Amino acid sequence: MGSAPAYLLSALLLGGSLGTAALAADETKTEAADKVTKKKKRVLTPEEKTEKVSRHACKVKICKALAGEVPAEGTITCDIVKTWREEDIEDMVDDRMSWPWGKAVCESKLKVERKALRDAMTKPSQTVELPDQTVICRLDRKSESDPYEVVVNLAPKVTFKDGKATKASVNWGDVDAPLAIYPLVYSGTGLDNQTNVLGPEVVKLVNQFTSKKCADVGAKPENAPAPEEDVDEPDDEPGDDGVTDPNEQKVERRGSDRTALR
Repeated sequence: MGSAPAYLLSALLLGGSLGTAALAADETKTEAADKVTKKKKRVLTPEEKTEKVSRHACKVKICKALAGEVPAEGTITCDIVKTWREEDIEDMVDDRMSWPWGKAVCESKLKVERKALRDAMTKPSQTVELPDQTVICRLDRKSESDPYEVVVNLAPKVTFKDGKATKASVNWGDVDAPLAIYPLVYSGTGLDNQTNVLGPEVVKLVNQFTSKKCADVGAKPENAPAPEEDVDEPDDEPGDDGVTDPNEQKVERRGSDRTALR
């Protein structure tokens, strides 16, 4: 059970919120869960349908940038929301830990430079460092009306060689969570910063995204032309990064060094 916090974070945050990894995991996790539990084909709720349409639009923008179908200029900004049903989370964590809550809804605002994406596909070696991302996950509580809300900051980094991701790290930062679950989230982020438990999973999902998922939307990154010159353009899709204040008592860690041992 010592690694349970990492599996919790993998189930909730990786699947729901890490940019291209989140988009690559869009159907993969739920498809696997359906196979394991032999469920009937699920019927999406109106909220889940809206989320899926939005994520698809984000996939198209990213894939077009990877494939060189648009100029390597400006910043792609996407609001990503992913609802994880309780049964899907239970299947993902399997027997590694018990899941005491209901569904989880995670959201974040992804920001990534188009030129960084193009360089990742065309240069022999390239590291893409995303700016700080804020992830909010709300965990339904079976016996209470108000969900737990967890807010974490992260700055993912992915290294590419010849157009394939080879190394990645999540780089967890500040944590803001209700006192009842803060130790679990804090220890999980600390564990991953020290051991990079989730790095290989991010690599797998990013490579899946740049191949299968981009092919599904008609873009082929392997054919991407290299950008001709550096471009410095302002964000073309500005958005509001506001975070709703949770109602429960919280403890907060600020200004942490992501590379330091916790």
